[in-house]
Amino acid sequence: MDPKLFDLTGKTAIVTGASRGIGEATARLLASFGAHVIVSSRKQDACEAVVAGIRADGGVASAIAAHIGDTGAIDALFQKIADRGFAPDILVNNAAANPYFGPMLDMGMDAFDKTVEVNIRGYFYATQKAAQSMRARGGGAIVNVASVNGRRAAPMQGVYSMTKAAILSMTEGWAKELGGHGIRVNAVLPGLTDTKFASALTTNEQILKGFLRQVPLARVAQPDEIAPMIAFLCTPAASYITGASFAVDGGYLS
Repeated sequence: MDPKLFDLTGKTAIVTGASRGIGEATARLLASFGAHVIVSSRKQDACEAVVAGIRADGGVASAIAAHIGDTGAIDALFQKIADRGFAPDILVNNAAANPYFGPMLDMGMDAFDKTVEVNIRGYFYATQKAAQSMRARGGGAIVNVASVNGRRAAPMQGVYSMTKAAILSMTEGWAKELGGHGIRVNAVLPGLTDTKFASALTTNEQILKGFLRQVPLARVAQPDEIAPMIAFLCTPAASYITGASFAVDGGYLS
């Protein structure tokens, strides 16, 4: 196998929501492939902690905090990257919001707006900013972290599921428009993963047992089991893949 298929040396990769969970695991893996990783999440100190770990392992990384629900913060993120002399070759849209767990019938509009602002508008605007830069330089790779909920809406998570379905459609739309510029856009659909973000599900024994009955592998994923698919789609090994969605879910959608 050609080792260059997974070589990201000289590439700059932005990973949002990278202070923990799937984002952190992805940032660490991309760095191990040689990329300079921009670790981004809402809190600068949390980003710095991940960067310190990457550097301790011999990787290259920088910490730039940004709230993906705020378009101004996204503008600032890309400006700070440019000010440091870098431009994105890879964008992993991973930051997500799910502030409400309960019936849609009782959901407040503040929670609705927050979910949409991060999960749809944030992904769209970050992709737009990255793709404008990638187009000028001849190409790039974008990976959207969606969810199995985008294919199979989950009870008590109706709006979150809706936004993840929108990400799948957005992925296909961007892929069609950006392919001519050498920019690939794909999506990864994690199943239930052992993260702080999913703790409302993984720590509820009744919910967890019910969910795992639908998973052929009969267990929850670890973040470092989701990251390899995301990283693969960023590499030259995936050079003819765009507009596709890949479930990493232990067989849940099968």
